[in-house]
Amino acid sequence: DHATGEIPDDVVDQCRLALSHIGAALDAAGATFADAVRVTYVLPDRDDFEPCWPLLRAAFGAHPPAAMMIVAGLADPAMKIEIELTAKRPG
Repeated sequence: DHATGEIPDDVVDQCRLALSHIGAALDAAGATFADAVRVTYVLPDRDDFEPCWPLLRAAFGAHPPAAMMIVAGLADPAMKIEIELTAKRPG
């Protein structure tokens, strides 16, 4: 959390927070999740992806972008998910 510097314990809470940051960045660029063309998920534990799926489905709606999930360690052992998104600017 950029405001507090804390990392939520739960992967779903981390996913929700990451999507919030991404949504704010998209909004600042005049875009939305509907403008996403590619997303990459990095998780240390592949089993943590499934609980996040409802949040991801809600964010991307009926037209999800191309996606890839990578199982790998993250910079801080407390981190359970990292999301990288590429979007096109509408217009």
